[in-house]
Amino acid sequence: MEKLTSRKFWICVAAFLGSIATSIAGICTDNQTVIIIGTVCGILSAAIYAFCEAWVDTKATDKPLEYLKEINDTEGE
Repeated sequence: MEKLTSRKFWICVAAFLGSIATSIAGICTDNQTVIIIGTVCGILSAAIYAFCEAWVDTKATDKPLEYLKEINDTEGE
């Protein structure tokens, strides 16, 4: 449910839908270049979203580990 309130998620959905619309426009006009651009942008929007989510999650998990390391260092003194 938390994902449905994420702005990053909705931007990704909008980019993906825009890419699908571009691909459909390319199919309707029989323009191979537009079809390829729409397909590539659809794949990239999903890949960028996945990368950003992974990066944010990694940064979020790094902070508690740094905090615990600081606590252990101060206890050893």
